[in-house]
Amino acid sequence: MRVEALHHVQIALPPGQEEAARRFYAGLLGIPETAKPPHLAKRGGCWFEHGNLRVHLGVEADFRPARKAHPAFTVADLGGLIRRLASAGIEIIRDEPLAGYHRC
Repeated sequence: MRVEALHHVQIALPPGQEEAARRFYAGLLGIPETAKPPHLAKRGGCWFEHGNLRVHLGVEADFRPARKAHPAFTVADLGGLIRRLASAGIEIIRDEPLAGYHRC
């Protein structure tokens, strides 16, 4: 037995923040929202998927932001994405350099 792929990543979301998540993931990042199965939709949250990229956001009543955990996306034009996010008022925090990667 071996693990062959990562199916999705689940990220915690504060209650009532689905619209903000939609503006960010679908609007700014361009990852289309996909419908959650009805039996899961009643819990809140939202899912965004494109091909093999799957980001699921689940509501946590006692939400606390993660300090280190994060998804890392590969994008075709990092500079363009940085400009797009900055123009939307999102603070860009530069990360430590890592050989072979352009990161923020």
